Amino acid sequence: MRKILTIAALLCTSGVAVCGQTAGNDSVCGKTKAIDGVEVSAKRTSGNILSDKPLQTIDKETVDIMGFHTVADIAKKFAGASVKDYGGIGGMKTVSARNIGAHHTAISYDGVTINNTQAGQVDIGHFMSDNIARLSLALGEGSDPMQTARHYASAALLSIETELPRFDAKDWTFKSKLRGGSFGMVSPTMSLWKKLSEKTVVSANATFMRADGAYPFELKNGRLTTTEKRRNSDIYSWQGEVNMHNTFDNGATLHSKAYYYYSERGLPGVVILYNNDAKERLWDENFFAQSVYKRSFGNRLKLNAILKYTHSWNRYEDINVKYPDGRLTDINRQNEYYASSTLMWLPVKNVSVAFAQDFFINTLGNNIETQPDPKRYTSLSALSARYSGKRLTVNGNIVGTYAAEHVDKGDKPADRKRLSPSLSASYRLIADRSLFVRAMIKSTFRIPTFTDLYYMHIGNTGLKPEKAVEYNAGMTWAGKTGRTLSMQITVDGYFNNVSDKIVAFPTTYVWKMANFGKVHITGIDATMALGWHIAKGFDAELTAAYTLQKAVDKTDTQRSSYNRQLPYTPVNSGNGTLTLNTPWMSIGYSVNACGERYSMSQSTDEYRLEPYWDHSITLSRKFKLRSCALQVAGSIYNLTDEQYEIIQYYPMQGRNWQLSATITL
Repeated sequence: MRKILTIAALLCTSGVAVCGQTAGNDSVCGKTKAIDGVEVSAKRTSGNILSDKPLQTIDKETVDIMGFHTVADIAKKFAGASVKDYGGIGGMKTVSARNIGAHHTAISYDGVTINNTQAGQVDIGHFMSDNIARLSLALGEGSDPMQTARHYASAALLSIETELPRFDAKDWTFKSKLRGGSFGMVSPTMSLWKKLSEKTVVSANATFMRADGAYPFELKNGRLTTTEKRRNSDIYSWQGEVNMHNTFDNGATLHSKAYYYYSERGLPGVVILYNNDAKERLWDENFFAQSVYKRSFGNRLKLNAILKYTHSWNRYEDINVKYPDGRLTDINRQNEYYASSTLMWLPVKNVSVAFAQDFFINTLGNNIETQPDPKRYTSLSALSARYSGKRLTVNGNIVGTYAAEHVDKGDKPADRKRLSPSLSASYRLIADRSLFVRAMIKSTFRIPTFTDLYYMHIGNTGLKPEKAVEYNAGMTWAGKTGRTLSMQITVDGYFNNVSDKIVAFPTTYVWKMANFGKVHITGIDATMALGWHIAKGFDAELTAAYTLQKAVDKTDTQRSSYNRQLPYTPVNSGNGTLTLNTPWMSIGYSVNACGERYSMSQSTDEYRLEPYWDHSITLSRKFKLRSCALQVAGSIYNLTDEQYEIIQYYPMQGRNWQLSATITL
């Protein structure tokens, strides 16, 4: 401390000593001189470069410039991510990473997973981008050692992080957005941030959306092509959440959230031989409340604790003469009670050890008389250790799973017990350069869903868990040329081995769920990001992602599908974005490209899906209006009016547009 005070005193006296005479004897002492400011900008090295596992991130600034409006739109930009889209504004959308399956991809919302034990898949089309600060996709678990055991147990993790409240001079912020577009789409959004005290902040946002979804599409029947209109593709949805952020005197934080979603939508169904008359309807209701408590005990101990309750309700209705009463109605109710805690210890420099413990209870009830009303008790324990040095990072963990079930009637599966290890590493090849090599091996599995086990006659309580082993090796690099150009490149090769895959398999009289699948998935994911500071007020960024993938069936050498590419899996796929910021407006251009694929394992013309290129462009501008800010944007999607299908017989939208205006007070 004496040395610091002495140096500070010398600096102060030296500052006095430099006062003197300039040329011409004009003294500058005692005067204030204004020096022109210098703007310093740099592109921060992304987490994907530094991470020991593939990690891709898209932030809010990019989301706004590109005109993405749902999580599904954003997820399509990740290398290796496959978003299944059944068409229409309200069509279900799920994400699978590297073809392991959507059941193996965990969806995290502000650090807590969203679960659907009935179906095992989460519809990411529910989540709008208006309040999203960041979206990331991690292969393997995420990189945060304080994550939950559910995160550690996942084969891939899609993390949604919402905006934290921020304030300028006043203690509140209000934002309103109105979005409208093709096919009768109207969607107003409102959000409010309010500072109750220096340590307590609340926020709330709500979104409504309606659309008739009656978009035109081309239908081909041999040499004849006609223009039809999609029917029964309307949607009405409400979504809202309330958050409270508390900071305590000891530095601990508590973030509490209540979320609600409701929708009614038509299910347009398949289009075969001009049969476009679907009468299926689906009602969804989802509510959850969660609290996340974080505290540090000195510099060596950290604690995260989570509590969450989820209630889901859905009603499916189909009007068809094939049913005895001309109508089929299924009503399902799910509940989940979830608790998690993670404790991290830093015993020595560069080393951390964490233990995460999750416990949750899932229940399902519906209106089917033979339904066994299952209840599942699950415990997940994850022990992890991490070393992070100047050049070497090593991360290992092991997850222990125990699950037991109870049913009111009928058979139930045996208890499941399993250990799943994971190991990853990253090494900086040159000490002062951002050039890394990385490798990962991870074992995961997924327990059969309630639908797999109990639904009507197809359920099978004898199913074994579906297992997956992931192998990854790659190289990452980041560099810059001069002061204006920066570049980041990643290349990862991978191999996934999925066994005991759960599929619907025909038996003598009915279809039955069975462990009948074995899949080998080999591929390469490559990403590139180029940033260019052109001049003051002018910046451009170019990103590209490419996936080369061979996913083949290894189940049975006697079957015709053996060693053939899996359905809906293109060998080549990719995407790109280009953004340009100017003093007058921002321009965002994006393209999604997909090679040919087949809807069945038989690679015949009957099941072939054409390659497609989907282009979009967005123009936006921000205005400063006294005490408020206004942003207007216009987007054209599927710019070339490409006619294509992601799922066969579910035509996607052609060219369409959206306009939006956002005002912030």
